[in-house]
Amino acid sequence: MSIEPLRHIAHLDMDAFYASVELLRYPELRGKPVVIGGGRRHQPEETIDRVGGQVTRKFATLRAYVGRGVITTATYEARALGLHSAQGLMKAALLAPDAILLPTDFDRYRDYSRRFKVAVQAIAPQIEDRGIDEIYIDLTGVRLPEHDTGAETPGEAWWRARDVAKAIKECVRAETGLSCSIAVAPNKLLAKISSELDKPDGLTMLAAGDIARRIWPLPARKINGIGPKASARLEALGVCTIGELAHSDPLWLLEHFGKSYGAWLHEAANGRDDRPVVTFSEPKSISRETTFERDLHPARDRDLLSEIFTGLCSGVADDLQRKGYVGRTIGLKLRYDDFKTVTRDQTIAVPTQDARAIRRAAGECLKRVPLDRRIRLLGVRVGALCMAEVADGSAQVSAQEPTSFLFD
Repeated sequence: MSIEPLRHIAHLDMDAFYASVELLRYPELRGKPVVIGGGRRHQPEETIDRVGGQVTRKFATLRAYVGRGVITTATYEARALGLHSAQGLMKAALLAPDAILLPTDFDRYRDYSRRFKVAVQAIAPQIEDRGIDEIYIDLTGVRLPEHDTGAETPGEAWWRARDVAKAIKECVRAETGLSCSIAVAPNKLLAKISSELDKPDGLTMLAAGDIARRIWPLPARKINGIGPKASARLEALGVCTIGELAHSDPLWLLEHFGKSYGAWLHEAANGRDDRPVVTFSEPKSISRETTFERDLHPARDRDLLSEIFTGLCSGVADDLQRKGYVGRTIGLKLRYDDFKTVTRDQTIAVPTQDARAIRRAAGECLKRVPLDRRIRLLGVRVGALCMAEVADGSAQVSAQEPTSFLFD
């Protein structure tokens, strides 16, 4: 009977991804506290010397920021000042008023995301896409050209996986100019936790025997799947670290957290996870949404809302075309200034990836929602997806001009 080889699962996380991409564009900001967030009005002002042609830039800072925006990401220098993702920009301004503020550029980030993933796949093709800046990689059995193809001991396989992880880091840097942190562990759960241990530019090898030393001292919330509410409840029960959770009575956990979640907590804290690296999964929908820096009025800000609405529809269409999908269910999402959220859907006869067809259907959805309050968030979604090549040839029609709706 053959013995299944020890798995070597890696988690790769790009270091301060959006900020690092921006530093490639603005190298003069290296070593400075920089946050990414806010709107295009924070674009740097460029001045070109007429004689020498040298470009000088004036960057916005948090000091003068007014609005409801949040930090998308921050450089490590900014993090040292207490700034972090999802933090309100006005609150961040109180902590570090002189930190540089740059607007987000998602098209550029998506391009770099694609480039680093292509680089990884050239070495290790079994990857699971977990978002714009992170992936899981199955390194089990992956060998570099210089590796011997013969049988190997578990120890030799371990160091072979380390060589592959190192080669991936070097390849990502060569392709993008960016650094990443990789952890190799027996499973996805441990790899995810470990990729944070040696950031930035880390390479972490975690064996089963390292769990007690490196994983158990960490806060329980470091386990992906333990959110703020569960973490607070565990702390209220006297369980603060992963080690304390691992040593908790399984029956006690079931009593307090239910049969399914309680059992999972005990397994996760002890580093057990048999989930495979899933190389492909069909998306259920593709969407884009934006939260405004100030609440917009449906009548007085009609032109701006119309421009944003059209941009969201075009962005979703671009995503569908790039990924090769068409969809039949067009959805609209609105959040008002009182934080109430409403959604509306419309199913069209022919699946599409055309921006004008998406805007037309979303505009019909818009007619079915109250527009008597200021709007905080606007989003567009396309669902009921199928691959474009298997859809009827008429999927690409519907390029009519959109009907008028309340923003027009």
